Amino acid sequence: MTAASSTTATTWVAIDVAKVMHQVLIETPDGRRRAMRVANTAAAIERLVTLLRAAPAPCVIAFEPTGDYHRALMHRLGLAGFMLQQVSSLAVARTRDAMYNSWDKNDPKDAQVIVHLLKTGTTQRFVDPLVSGHHDLQEMANTYQQISLRKVRVQHAIVTHHLPLYFPEAERYLHSSRADWFTNVLRLTPCPAAVRQDTKPDFIAAARAAVRGHKADKTRWLADFYDTAGESVALPVHPDSAAIRMFRVVLEEYQQLCRRRKALEGDIVTRLAGHPDFERLQTVPGIGPILALLILAEAGDLRRFAHVRQFLKYCGFDLCTEQSGQFRGTTHLSKRGNARLRYACWMAGAVAVRMQQNSFRRKFEDYMRSDPLNRDRRRKAYTAVAAKMARVVTRWSRPATIIVASPKRRDQAVGSLRQEPWRRHRRPRR
Repeated sequence: MTAASSTTATTWVAIDVAKVMHQVLIETPDGRRRAMRVANTAAAIERLVTLLRAAPAPCVIAFEPTGDYHRALMHRLGLAGFMLQQVSSLAVARTRDAMYNSWDKNDPKDAQVIVHLLKTGTTQRFVDPLVSGHHDLQEMANTYQQISLRKVRVQHAIVTHHLPLYFPEAERYLHSSRADWFTNVLRLTPCPAAVRQDTKPDFIAAARAAVRGHKADKTRWLADFYDTAGESVALPVHPDSAAIRMFRVVLEEYQQLCRRRKALEGDIVTRLAGHPDFERLQTVPGIGPILALLILAEAGDLRRFAHVRQFLKYCGFDLCTEQSGQFRGTTHLSKRGNARLRYACWMAGAVAVRMQQNSFRRKFEDYMRSDPLNRDRRRKAYTAVAAKMARVVTRWSRPATIIVASPKRRDQAVGSLRQEPWRRHRRPRR
């Protein structure tokens, strides 16, 4: 949190952000307050900037982020040179209940609560992604996530609706969402009747043409697929019926989303080629191009965190315990930080655990050695690995200074860091 300065005169400004009309509360150093409503238009925002510049003391502005409606307003105020602070929505809600002893909520009351939080220093510094230079990374990461979510929704519709109706046995051939050759075969023959209308050699020849370019030979697989279609319990629909045409439309949309995601992955690698942090993050086990992009997009410059604990708290990996009197609850994660950063570290840790040799896998195995079949302990082990991944990510963002006695030992130490940089802070195995 950022502590407010009480030694200099300050004009406190609280803004309750909305889509159409912002609620603004200005408190001057003499204690006078002025409430006003500002429309979310360029002219109204310019009038607000002119008014704040004429304030009797430097302005410190605090706001509660609401969706993305605050971005344009805060960008303009930041360009005007004002100090920007943001407050947590949870802090506003809890403080409002404590101050007014009521669940009543309205914009003027929220603005008063924001002023109170600003004056007590319960705020955080606002970092504008457009000014700090990672706005493009955020948009690329968000677009990739949206495409992936749409692809998953369409895939679930295929698996849970279309295949049970028209080809239930085909689901066992769907092994990977990135295997586009199976979708090509399914578009060619979406139901058993479409498969069996040709002889087996003709079907295999047509299907092999549909999966042309795939390295593995699918002749045996296609022969088994043809035999399975003869024993299917699917609905007896005609291959040219309207229902099958709709099924092909869904399959075409699924293929389109897969191609779009693959093209975006190539654009990401091309766009970030030569980025030092992007390439450095990929040297950590479990982190690939997409997770590296997500970490850079959500965290921005990792060097702005002075200590590892700050980054852990920013991710929501800090520990919390409920304790009162003689009672002490179970310690667990706060989950008050950036959920997408926490997701990236969790996924990277899960991938690293499945790799051959690295310190993340050893940590997981050491955690599970006492009770390998305990599912709750397995979940805690994955959490510990994800927290370690967050620590490694923020430590590896800044090169360490090596102090050794002789040049020979210095060369050996530098060589070991280049080979396995994530082992710098590993404790010796027992």
